[in-house]
Order: sequence, then structure tokens, then C-alpha cells
Amino acid sequence: MQTTENDITEVLIIGTLVVVLLLVFLFLFVILYQRKTLKYQEEKRKMQAEVQNSFLRAVFETQESERKRLSVDLHDSVGQVLSAIKLNLHRIDKLSGNAENASALLACTRNLTDECIQEIRNIIHNVLPPVLIDFGLTDALQDLCNYVQQNTGMQVIYSQNLNGERFKPEIEITLYRMIQELFGNAIKHAQASIIEITLSKEAELLCLNFKDNGIGFNKKTIVHGFGLKNLQSRSQLIKADIKTCSEIEKGTQTTITLNINKLDS
Repeated sequence: MQTTENDITEVLIIGTLVVVLLLVFLFLFVILYQRKTLKYQEEKRKMQAEVQNSFLRAVFETQESERKRLSVDLHDSVGQVLSAIKLNLHRIDKLSGNAENASALLACTRNLTDECIQEIRNIIHNVLPPVLIDFGLTDALQDLCNYVQQNTGMQVIYSQNLNGERFKPEIEITLYRMIQELFGNAIKHAQASIIEITLSKEAELLCLNFKDNGIGFNKKTIVHGFGLKNLQSRSQLIKADIKTCSEIEKGTQTTITLNINKLDS
């Protein structure tokens, strides 16, 4: 009888140990499976992000390529033709003597030609400003600020500590486009009278700050339009962080921060 009880006890102990071992094994299996699943999901997310960034880069590179081609075509063909027309009109005006009607018509035509040439220059400036390609971001932003101030009446204050330092073309072009987008938003919606732009660099960090004194907006209720989405897409393209702070009647501030070496990683 005693032997039977001992046997039963041993069986119970062994059975309990087996159950415990099975539970431990099951627990470890679940943990390992979850870790593998999380790792797979993380790799999948990174792959999707890389694919999305590659797609965005391809889209923006295509856009910039087309803008450059259009800019060159306008400058080399249409602009030169219009300049030649203006010169010929000036010569005709001299040859027309005192013909009052011809003189008035030629003067009117010259004015139209001047307007057309100026409009083409404006298009070239917006499409791909030569100063951005030739002299870099700091000078291009200064030129853009002057242009906006002269054409809108807003006071634009620009400061920078880069002293002409150049960056990769994709960084300079993307940041320039983002400032254009911010200017467009401020002009259309902000009702601002003063805009402050600061471009600074400390070590590897490049910081671009855009602030206006406009009417502001409530971030909780505003519907993100194409402009804000475009800013987010462009910031992803160069791996930049973008933050926008705004309050009603207190203006809006957008800060773009970029590690200039992160683009290679």
C-alpha cells in the first residue's frame, strides 16, 4: 500500500514537472514569437518607409528636373526673343520719324514687351532661381525675402550665420521650396505684416525658423490642406523634423531642423 502511494506521488510530481515545463516552454515560445513578429513588423515598416521616401524623392527630383528645363528654356529662348523684339521696336521708333500714331503704338508695344519680359523673369525666379544654383541657399533666401517684401508690402526680416556655406543640392532646393510654401501660406491666409526668417547652423544641425505675426490658427480644428501635407512630404525627403506652433491672434511659427549628415545614413 505504501509503495502504491509513493508511486502515485512520484507520478504526480513528474506530471506536475512536465506540466510546468510545458507551460515554461509555451511561455518562451509565445515571447519569442511576439519578438519575431515585432521584428518583422518593424522591418516591414522600415521597408515601407524606404519605399515611400524613394517614391517621394523620385517625384520631387522629376519636378525639379522639369523646373530646371523650363527655366533654361524660358531664359534661353523666349526671353532672348522678347529682348530682340524690344530692341527692334526701339530701332523702328527711331526710323519712324515724327509719325505720332506709329510712335504711340510702338511705345505701347514696348511697354507690353517689358511686362512680358518681367513676367518671364518672375516665372524663372519661382521655378528655379539662378541665385540658388549659383550662390546657394543663404543668398537665395535673401533674394526671395527681398522679392516678397517688394511685391507684398510685408516686412521680411532675414538673418543667418552660415556665411555662404553650401549644402547638398537636395537640401538647398528642398528647404528653399519649403520656405516658398510657407511664404505662400502666410500671404494667402495669415494676414501678417511682419515675417521673420532665421537660418542657423550649429555643428551638424541646420535650423530654419519661419515666424509671422498673423492671425494664427487652432491646430485642433484646422483641416490640413495640400500646403501642410507638401511640407511634411518634403521634410521626409531630407529626413528633417518640422514643428508648427500657432495660436489665434498670436501668429504662427514653423521650425525645420535637419542633421546635414543624416541624409547619408
